[in-house]
Amino acid sequence: MSVTVEKRVDGPGATDHADEAWELKECIRRTENVLKQRKRFFMDAYRRSTTHLLYLGDDLVGFATTRRDGYILFLAVAPEHRDEGFGRRLIAEVAEDHRTVTCHARATNEGALSFYESIGFEIKRRIDGYYEDDGDAYYLRLGSNERLRDRLSELIRR
Repeated sequence: MSVTVEKRVDGPGATDHADEAWELKECIRRTENVLKQRKRFFMDAYRRSTTHLLYLGDDLVGFATTRRDGYILFLAVAPEHRDEGFGRRLIAEVAEDHRTVTCHARATNEGALSFYESIGFEIKRRIDGYYEDDGDAYYLRLGSNERLRDRLSELIRR
């Protein structure tokens, strides 16, 4: 039996899947001590942005919330579904819609940094005290290489 991955999108103003996204984010925060946003901040940002969501059956396995300029506010993949290509697919969805894709990653989040670098993001600068808890961040940008964008776009079509 194969399970189909279903893509859903909440555009600006829509919050159809916001509660599920919040719950996934909070699960990751509790277990990995990252994605520490407060609920009001999260919901406000979600409401103003576009969120790409991936479901396996009824289960949300990942989402990417992106501003109009291609900046990724939140990227989350359920820990039990990492290394299955969901994060890459979410980045590809964002890259399909934007000329540039950028984000911040906590300087201590080696898993996230490794993931972003593996798909072509480049560290542009370090920002000390970026996060509310005074944590440092790296500002990352997806490389402008057209072949890279083509490869990411192929992930969407799979």
